[in-house]
Amino acid sequence: MDKFDVVVVGAGPAGSIAAYLLAKEGLQVLLVERGTFPGSKNVSGGLLYSRIVNEIFPNFWEEAPVERAITAHSIVFLGEDSALALHYTDTGAANSPYNAFSVLRAKFDRWLAEKAEQAGATLIPGITVDGLLVEKGRIAGIKAGPDEIPADVVIDAEGAKSLLAKEAGLRGDFNPKDVSLGLKEVIELPEATINERFNCSPGEGAAFTMVGQSSGVEGGGFLYTNKTTLSLGFVAKISSLKDSQLKAHEIIEEYKSHPFISRLVQGGEVVEYSAQTVHRGGVHLIPQLYGDGILLVGSAAGLVLNNVLTLRGMDLAIASGVAAAKTVLAAKEKGDFSRAALSAYEKTLKENVVYRDLETFKQAYPLLENKRLFETYPDMLCSTMKELFSVDTTPRKKAFGVLREKMKGQVSMIEMAKDLVQVARGIGV
Repeated sequence: MDKFDVVVVGAGPAGSIAAYLLAKEGLQVLLVERGTFPGSKNVSGGLLYSRIVNEIFPNFWEEAPVERAITAHSIVFLGEDSALALHYTDTGAANSPYNAFSVLRAKFDRWLAEKAEQAGATLIPGITVDGLLVEKGRIAGIKAGPDEIPADVVIDAEGAKSLLAKEAGLRGDFNPKDVSLGLKEVIELPEATINERFNCSPGEGAAFTMVGQSSGVEGGGFLYTNKTTLSLGFVAKISSLKDSQLKAHEIIEEYKSHPFISRLVQGGEVVEYSAQTVHRGGVHLIPQLYGDGILLVGSAAGLVLNNVLTLRGMDLAIASGVAAAKTVLAAKEKGDFSRAALSAYEKTLKENVVYRDLETFKQAYPLLENKRLFETYPDMLCSTMKELFSVDTTPRKKAFGVLREKMKGQVSMIEMAKDLVQVARGIGV
């Protein structure tokens, strides 16, 4: 088979952006995708923070298949039959330049890959890459079935499993506590019902991060509004999921039965279900990003930001695709695709603001290990609010007294103080 300048493995946001930018500059680019079409294998909550996409495709929302401009964000603590929400609304986010859109990856990834094709990249879906082609100790292409496809450089955008990265020696085995299982349902509802139920104007949407009532499984939930569907998901730590003995579908079914969620999804029809391994994220878990003839981007590079307030992946993936393209263009000019030449990728990526966000919130990741934040506090906060808002024939207590009573046997004042400090450090208060 003819040699390509670049083979990109995986037509998600990172891979397609890299392919687009490289093809646009005249390089011979092959973009291969395991799914039957780009986006068919992806599991993502579907919230795209859009500024970096707008730098590449100005006013992209005028043609891209985005769903709703997100104008409301809520963090919801779930008690057994109650909920306490911190709600933020910004109607200005419904105007250009938009902050974030909900997207459906099956549509959005396809659009991005089409952009790469229009720029000159060759897209081949339905291809499973079996391994790397190695010549004289350096990566020189890929193997797919009986075919060997040579290239100056391989960009690994295959997702969280990143088998090529492991084969290239850029990462070791995953630690079970550092990976999660992402579960998602797409639930269809009439557009007018979504607008009314979520108090949204047409074209505007809401995003929810949910904490608590996770059947004893460590993790958290999300819900995003699309035009005529909802994206409801749960991200469960794999080690905790194994200990719970619960099946994946049982977790999400139980989650949907919570009164707060069941009212939001009531009457909806599940039209899509997906599950996939996802990284826990964190700058400390990012693997070696480059080698002789290979670069890692997107989820293959572990680029996920979870600071409890927001869960980001797509904008980080796109930033890595941009940095990879810049690095390959410079390497092409020098005719040098060695590890030393490709090391410029790491520097370029770290200069991007989305990577700096990873470093800013690196103290958020210890929060994800604190079980009290996800098991004890949500129920305790909800039961405290229930008592404060309830009036019966007994004398009322002040709020702090109620809270102290709820804390008994669950958490000490010292532990709570430590947790508050941890939260403050994690979210940058």
